[in-house]
Amino acid sequence: MRAILTTLVLLLAILRPAWADRLDTTPRIAVVSAYEPEWKALKAGLSEPASYRVNGIEFVTGMLANRKVVLFLNGISMVNAAMNVQIALDRFDVTGIVVSGIAGGVDPGLRIGDVVAAARWGQYLEAVFAREKDGKFQPPPWEKTPYPNFGMIYPTDVWVSRTGKASEQRFWFDVDPGMLAAARKVDPVELKRCTATGACLDHTPHLVVGGNGVSGQAFVDNAKFRQYVFGTFKAQVLDMESAAVAMVAYANGVPFIAFRSLSDLAGGDDGANELHTFFQLAADNSAAVVQRFLALWTPSR
Repeated sequence: MRAILTTLVLLLAILRPAWADRLDTTPRIAVVSAYEPEWKALKAGLSEPASYRVNGIEFVTGMLANRKVVLFLNGISMVNAAMNVQIALDRFDVTGIVVSGIAGGVDPGLRIGDVVAAARWGQYLEAVFAREKDGKFQPPPWEKTPYPNFGMIYPTDVWVSRTGKASEQRFWFDVDPGMLAAARKVDPVELKRCTATGACLDHTPHLVVGGNGVSGQAFVDNAKFRQYVFGTFKAQVLDMESAAVAMVAYANGVPFIAFRSLSDLAGGDDGANELHTFFQLAADNSAAVVQRFLALWTPSR
């Protein structure tokens, strides 16, 4: 009898439903940031907070813009973004993922403080580093290189798997159409021009919806590489997390969108990089748009 009971306990442990490990079973929108100023800007507007910790990451549930949400700081980098978003999906009932944060501007038509909600995201540093021979870079003959190179760097597609689907290679991960439509309805939001220390932009920031965003494992502050990224991928912005979140959302079948406000121009500035001057302004602008978006978008469940 003891052996039978032991077997039953083991089977129940193996077959227990996915919600058994959840910290909170209320359907919520996950609002994700990578950088602490972004997280603080959103956390300040949260009501009815309750805090949980998993692997050292704080997840805070509550109400934001009259929506039930779970906020967390996923950390900088593609790996942190993928790992911690998956933890959120496993431990909470997530009805959608919204990224709020800062980014480097790539499109010459955009300026610091602008907020971009790209229609799709790609991992532009998933790449082959080619050998150089006779003054030319030559990737392995068996490797597909569908995109123009930047020196030895040849971008490639990424592999992604989904439950019940064969693995596939793709570059772009689209944001949810309903989320993008809601982003287009965001009323003009008053975006900041000046920092708390008195540094002011010479223009009024605005929201741009649509276009492309790219993400990779490098902080970019190089004018030539910025030009390459814009020319090759027609990207508005680049960051270090959003495409990883987009891939995890795609693999799990969860709606996703990212709002990124420009803190710098990724090397396109006339002078030194201005991230440390405008990161808080950019974080606040993104948070303002996200809160307005949350009030407009209704999850399907």
